Formats: sequence, structure tokens, C-alpha cells
Amino acid sequence: MATPIPSGPMDGVRVVELGIWVAAPSGGAMLADWGAEVVKIEPLTGDPMRQIKHVIGEGVVHCPYFDPENRGKRSVTLDLRSEEGLASALALVARADVFLTNLRPAALARLGLDHDTLLAAHPRLVYGLVTGFGLEGPDAASGGYDMGAYWARGGIAELLTQDGQDVPIQRSGMGDHLTGLGVAGMVAAALYSRAQTGRGQLVTTSLTRMAAWQISTDYNLRLMLDREAPRTDRHTEDSPLWNNYRAGDGKAFWLMGVEADRHWPQLVRIVGRSDWAEDESLAVRANRSARATELIAELDANFATRTRAEWAALFEAEPNFFWAPVNSVDDALADPQTHAAGVVVEVEASDGPIRMVNSPIDFHGTPSRPTRSAPDLGQHTDEILAELRSDAR
Repeated sequence: MATPIPSGPMDGVRVVELGIWVAAPSGGAMLADWGAEVVKIEPLTGDPMRQIKHVIGEGVVHCPYFDPENRGKRSVTLDLRSEEGLASALALVARADVFLTNLRPAALARLGLDHDTLLAAHPRLVYGLVTGFGLEGPDAASGGYDMGAYWARGGIAELLTQDGQDVPIQRSGMGDHLTGLGVAGMVAAALYSRAQTGRGQLVTTSLTRMAAWQISTDYNLRLMLDREAPRTDRHTEDSPLWNNYRAGDGKAFWLMGVEADRHWPQLVRIVGRSDWAEDESLAVRANRSARATELIAELDANFATRTRAEWAALFEAEPNFFWAPVNSVDDALADPQTHAAGVVVEVEASDGPIRMVNSPIDFHGTPSRPTRSAPDLGQHTDEILAELRSDAR
């Protein structure tokens, strides 16, 4: 008899998601990827993220902003301001293992969906809450988007701003997706705890905390040594071996000679600078650092003499010389290693498979993958309400 194929480590876990935009829904999508049954409660107008499709252009069927964050879920539309709609939501929670939300706590309390109320009624429930700024403090009640709470207020944007330059704009959902990964992890840990103790609990994360975690080295320099995080400029970088350069065809690459004394002779051979090999002072890292600006300028001139492909061949000929191309998205998607690493997954939809980015975790004993594309608004309302009526009998 053939061994049945596991359907993911979260098989059998029921999740009710009352989430909008990206941070909580992306975590819900990851749990669905891992085998959980995720029911997404939406207002009659739908998760506002659905409207992003209209910004992309006419005729878009599968939205690259909404669909990957909501694949594998079932959608039920409920008017939570009505007695009937709220009763249905509470019935869904009553049969769930996890309630996941990123609505503001005050709104949840008005509906009776706050953690105190639900955990009192359902002690085994894992209540996952995502906020912008945490549960305490002067701005705890404020709404938070990743561009604000994570990128700007969390300190990341300022660290990446060069003197005299405009503040950079983050790519879509960077803080939200990091938070979604945290959501999946915290829910899994709380379910493990429940298996040991029999009790559920409130588990939370915030965009503010995720920003600090993302750049914790810079925070810790201030907290532990009272030092300001150093600013980097490629023209004055301390080590010429840990820097980015541009080849003669305009394509950039990064050198990662983290063991400077070990990798310096290799770089000297690659660029054919026998004069550097003969200069004994350059064998010492501190001396190279003192002359870093000069050496980087010389390397810029050297690297401008060949294409990136030509330099790549020379880099690869040196054992354990570490470098990486600075890829565009198109470059990355054309890279065979991207696909070998499992970055892209095909998700089944009614009109055929859709390619999108896979979630970043593989379970080799209980393999899992997205089961279906994102639902249409309210696609499963009748089905889910029928299940609730059946349970009530």
C-alpha cells in the first residue's frame, strides 16, 4: 500500500482570520500553505487589499498584491455590525484553534472579539494579534502601516538614507511580510504550548518590534555600548573586500571577502595587481583599511575593464572566493538556483495554474504546498454557514 502524502505540519488546525491588508493575512497564508484550514472573515465590501487590483490596470484577474497573501483560504462575508453576522463569527471562533487578526483592539472590543472576551469563553483558543505599535503606550491605539511603523518610525529608512539624499521608499510589504513570518511562528509555538498545557493564550507581534528586530545590530550598538550605528559609503568602506562594484557593462556585483587576510591575495590575483602583491604593507588588514578609499577607487578602475560575466568566470575559478551579482527581479527569476531553491510555486486556480512566490519554509517530513488560489469575495459563505448550521444540530 502506498504511503499517504502528508498534507503539512498544520493539518487539522482550524484558523479564523479577521485580517486586512498584509501583515496578518500573509501569516494566515503561510499557515494555510502548511496545511491549516483558514477561514477568512471579510466585510461585505471585502478586504480593502482587494481594491489594489484596480490600480494595476484593467483586466487583471489574479492580483499579485492580494492573491499570494490569501491563497489556500476560504472567504466568508459577514456584517459584524449585525446580530446574525456577529453570531456567525462567534460560532466560527468557537470551533477554531486559532483566531488571527490585525484589527485595532478597540474595534475588536466593541464587537466582543477582543482577547479577554474570547479567551474567557474559549480557554484553548490561540489568539494571534498583530498591531502597529504594541498593546501599551501612548500610541497603542493608533493604526500602523509598515511604511510608517516599520520603515519610517522604526529607524530603517533613516539608516539607509545617504547624506544629502532623499529618504528611500521601501518596497511593497517589506515589514508586513517579516511580520507575517513572525505570525506563523508565534501561532505554531502557542499551539505547541497548548499541546503541553491544554491552555491557549494571547500571542502578539507588532510592526514596531519587527523593525527593531530587523536592525537589532544597530539598536544593540546604542543599547549595549552607547554608540551610534556607523554609516557606510561604498567609496570609504573599511574593507575593499566587503563592497560592491560595477563592471564595464554597467552590471554590479558584491564582494564578500569576510576573512580579509585570507581573501586579499585571491583578489590581487583576480585583478592582476602584482604591485599590490609585492607591497608587504597591504598584507595587513589595518593598512588596507587606512588606504581603503584609494584601493576602492583603483578597484573601480580595474573592474571597469571587463564585463560582469568575465569577472564572474575569474571569481569562480578561485576556490572559496565569495561574491554575488546584484540582480534585478528579472535576473533572479532567470537564475536556475532561484528555482532549485523552491522560490517559485504553482498554485491551482479555476483557469489554470498561477506562478507566485512560495513561503520560505520547507518541512521535509510533512511536506506542504499551497492548495488553491485566493478565494473570490464571499466565495465560500454559503458553504461555511451550512457547516455552522450542521454543527449546531
